[in-house]
Amino acid sequence: MRGHECYHCKQWVVEGEAHDCWTTTEQALTKDLPDDLREAWDRLRETAAALGEQRIYASHHSIMFARKTCYGFVRPKRSFLELVIFLGRTVRSPKIRRADASSKTKVYHVVPIRHRDEVEAPITDWLAEAYHLQDAVGPAKASAGKTPAKAAKAVSRSAGPSTDRSTKPAAPAAPRRPAKRRSALPRRR
Repeated sequence: MRGHECYHCKQWVVEGEAHDCWTTTEQALTKDLPDDLREAWDRLRETAAALGEQRIYASHHSIMFARKTCYGFVRPKRSFLELVIFLGRTVRSPKIRRADASSKTKVYHVVPIRHRDEVEAPITDWLAEAYHLQDAVGPAKASAGKTPAKAAKAVSRSAGPSTDRSTKPAAPAAPRRPAKRRSALPRRR
């Protein structure tokens, strides 16, 4: 049989056969979950849907929660649900496995969920905060034209020099190194 191996899903595809491994559904991603995780998923979906108008859709190995942009998603794993939430701040909690910057204004937080009872405060509060973050970040960013860090820096500059800065001597500038030539060929003279 002639065909090829799909480089996404590693499935053998016979020549002429239709193959679309990117298209999936919530049911396909959650059908093999154990009962504990199925109940946790149902509760998580209900909680997110109750926040307001949004799109909940499956994309490859994740189920996305989005308004204008994605504010969180769930990756169903064998023994847990991996919930990723985008917040405007870094949250420190033993429930959060990892947090890192995803953009200038957002920080993603990875929360493993193993049981239905874990889908309660503070996780539901973080979901609601992520859902409403677009209301807070979108208009402020468009009207100010600067990121929050740049705006704060501009305000501190306009207030004049602080007493701490004026008493410290300026650090000497590091000497510049000459730029390396890009070509290994000798220069023309």
